[in-house]
Order: sequence, then structure tokens, then C-alpha cells
Amino acid sequence: MNFKHNLFEKKDGILKIMYDDLTAATKLATEIIHLLPNGINSRPIVFVCIGTDRSTGDSLGPLVGTFLEEKKISSFFVYGTLESPIHAVNLAEKLEEIKKKHFNPFIIGIDACLGRLKSVGVIQIGEGPVKPGAGVNKELPEVGHMHITGIVNVSGFMEFFVLQNTRLHLVLNMAKIIANGIYKASLAYEPKHILTSFKWDLDTEQEHI
Repeated sequence: MNFKHNLFEKKDGILKIMYDDLTAATKLATEIIHLLPNGINSRPIVFVCIGTDRSTGDSLGPLVGTFLEEKKISSFFVYGTLESPIHAVNLAEKLEEIKKKHFNPFIIGIDACLGRLKSVGVIQIGEGPVKPGAGVNKELPEVGHMHITGIVNVSGFMEFFVLQNTRLHLVLNMAKIIANGIYKASLAYEPKHILTSFKWDLDTEQEHI
């Protein structure tokens, strides 16, 4: 599989891919590989899939996490599933746990978002963190060195109601594309030995894995 970076149409450094594009998963995989910084395979790559199964529109993240868990990918670490979601209540706590478990992780945040009508169904990927809760005026920690978001519905009015009444069919299909893109990227990625946790011995000045 050829993962040379192609110049897909971008705006403000963010690649936008329509979920029903037949090449969407491959484009997403190519961009993931492209955005990983040089020397990244000395760091664990962690996907944090944010959202809750209690809201149709906000279930994109945990659906992606569940699909990735089923694929049993070995190159990346995945947190946030339908069974064990990462949401507004436990987000800060989970981020602390991840940073304690993984040494210097490169985090990719995945979340649903709202946007303009013509953008519904668009998957976005770019550098910088995802900002959970921004669409519904919640103050939550930013997540990630890189982000993948899916525009699941229209913003601007009664966002909580809009998320609750988003079609599961759309969210499910977007989640499948995102998970397939991450899976394709995992096949092209060859990690070196990864430090998942360590202790520093002040007396011997040695790292123990």
C-alpha cells in the first residue's frame, strides 16, 4: 500500500474528507502517517476517543474506539469505547491515567462536532488538540497533539437537542471510516521499542521499564 502524502484539499492546515468518499479511509490513513512527527516511533501513539453512548450525536468517539478494539491493532493504544467511554465527567482523570501509564505519549483526540449544514458528514484531521464540549459551551481539557473530528450535525441552535437527535446511521458510518483509516495507518506504521511506563531510580540513575 502506498502511503506517500498527496496534497488533498486543505483549509487552515486541516484536511476535510467527506465520509462517503470511496477513498476516505485511505486519505485519512495517509494524513495520519504524514502528521506523525519525525522520530515518533520512539513514543507511544495513543488515540483518545471522546464521547458518550447516551447521546447519538456524541457517540462517534466511543464507536470508533469500539471498532478499533475489535480490530485488535498492535501499533497504537486506544482509550474510550462504548463499554468504557471517556466523557465530560471523567475526561481529566482519564488523561492523567494515560500520561502516567505511557511515557511521553503522542495523543490523537477523536470527537464529534457540529458545523454548517453543507459540512455535515465531513471528517476533519489536523495538528493541534480537539476541544471537547466547545460546541455546547462546556469548559473541558483540550486533548491531543493532533485531532480527528467528525461533523455529525448542524450547529447554532439548541446544540444539546441537536446532538440527541442526530441520526445514528450517519454517526455509525463515519465511525467505521475513521476506524478503517486508523487501521490502515497502523499497518503502515512500524513502532520501535515503546516505553509504556517507567520509574526513575535516583540512586542508580537508571530507567526501569
